[in-house]
Amino acid sequence: MFDEKILCAGFGGQGVMSLGQLLAYAGMLEDKHVSWMPSYGPEMRGGTAYCSVMVSDTPVGSPIISGDATCAIVMNQPSLAKFEDAVGPGGILMVNSSLTDSKAIREDITVYYIPALDLATECGNGQAANMIMLGAYITITRIVSMTSVIEAFKKVFGSKAERLLPINEKALKKGADVI
Repeated sequence: MFDEKILCAGFGGQGVMSLGQLLAYAGMLEDKHVSWMPSYGPEMRGGTAYCSVMVSDTPVGSPIISGDATCAIVMNQPSLAKFEDAVGPGGILMVNSSLTDSKAIREDITVYYIPALDLATECGNGQAANMIMLGAYITITRIVSMTSVIEAFKKVFGSKAERLLPINEKALKKGADVI
């Protein structure tokens, strides 16, 4: 039995909503129960944005995650400060170390420091840092398959993003390889 509760957070424009959508859609493609709930201010690009995602083998009763996240994927320093405490004991904290100077202070969680922006730039597009983090997360948890994420990408973004699929596949693999 599994019940993953994931928080994805960063600045608007870093793709945290897309990361969450892809994870939820991939879960749907695998006949799992999912929820995706975005939260962002009116400033969107450049302002703080986060979403909560649940992927479970049982129905999701509420999309609210309050202090018991199984994982937080944080893309910047303010998100680390805000969401480190939202991870439940024994959970996972994934930090984009390209944009954070400090380290997590908790010792009851597993922390992964991933230079997502640097790795995405190596792939040819710094905007794929979210896909680096998603590839790493999937490798750690095995909650969904990479194949399902690729199919979700095609469904969510459609033909308008077809030209971006190769770079995103490369970023997913790079994120998986870093783990």
